[in-house]
Amino acid sequence: MVGNSATGMMTGYLSRPATSGVEGVVFRFKRYAIHDGPGIRTTVFLKGCPLECTWCHNPEGQDFRPRQMAGGPATGGRPLTVGRQVTVARVVAEAEKDLVFYDDSGGGVTFSGGEPLAQPDFILALLATCRHRRLHTVLDTSGFAPPELFLDAARLSDLVLFDLKIIDPDLHRKYTGVNNRQILSNFRAACRAGIPMRVRVPLIPEITATEANLHRLGAFLSTCRAGCPVDLLPYHRIGEDKYRRLGIGHPGRIPGNLDKARIRQAREILAGYDLKVSVGG
Repeated sequence: MVGNSATGMMTGYLSRPATSGVEGVVFRFKRYAIHDGPGIRTTVFLKGCPLECTWCHNPEGQDFRPRQMAGGPATGGRPLTVGRQVTVARVVAEAEKDLVFYDDSGGGVTFSGGEPLAQPDFILALLATCRHRRLHTVLDTSGFAPPELFLDAARLSDLVLFDLKIIDPDLHRKYTGVNNRQILSNFRAACRAGIPMRVRVPLIPEITATEANLHRLGAFLSTCRAGCPVDLLPYHRIGEDKYRRLGIGHPGRIPGNLDKARIRQAREILAGYDLKVSVGG
C-alpha cells in the first residue's frame, strides 16, 4: 500500500508504477466527452469534495460514500446506487476501451469530481499509471488541497483545468464553505512551475458573474500568467433535481439564468485583462 506523504508517493509512482491495486470511489464514467479537455475523452468522476458550492450540479459527488438516489427517466424510475469502490486497474482498463478515439482526436482521460484531490492516494496512482501507459490526462480541480499534493498531481497531469470561482475570501467562504487562500496560493505556484492550465469560471448569477468579481478575477489572472486561457461556464439547472432525488436540501436557489448579453459582458471584462476567453469548454 502507498504511504501518506504526497511527495514520496509521486516519486514512488513515477519510478515504480505498480499501483494497479490502489482503490478509490468513483460515481460516474462519462464516455465520449468533448468538453473536458482536448479531443474525445473519458471523464472519471471521483466522489468526495471539501467544498459545498451553492450552485453544485454534482451533489451526488459531494460525500465519499456510495448512496442511494431515486431513479429518473434514464433508469425507468428505478433507484440507483451512486458510487462504487474500484481499483486503479479497473479505471484504466475502462478508459483504454476507447484508445482508438483518443489516438484519432488527441484525447485521453479526465479526472473530475467531486474533487479528485480529495482522494490523494487514488488520484496520484491513477495519474501515474496513465502516464506509464502513455494516456493523456487532464486534472479538473478546485485547487483546494495541500500544496505538495496539488503540485504532485499537477506535474503528473498533461493539463490542469483549474476552477476559479470567487476572489473575495469572505464571499468565497459564504458560497463554497471554504476559504480561498490555499486555492489562490496553489494557482500561483502552478503558474511559477509552468504547469499547463486552463482556468474555468462558473458564471453564477449574482455570485460569480458580478462585475466586481469578474474584474478581480481578471486582475488576479493577469498577474499570474499573461494570456492564460479562460473558459466561462454559464450556470445551468441540471443539478437541482438531483437534490430531490438524493433526499437532501438544496443549499440555495440561484436567481434565474444569464442571458447572452450578460455572458458577452463577462467575456469582455476578462478579455480586457489580456486574457484569451471562450464560453464553454
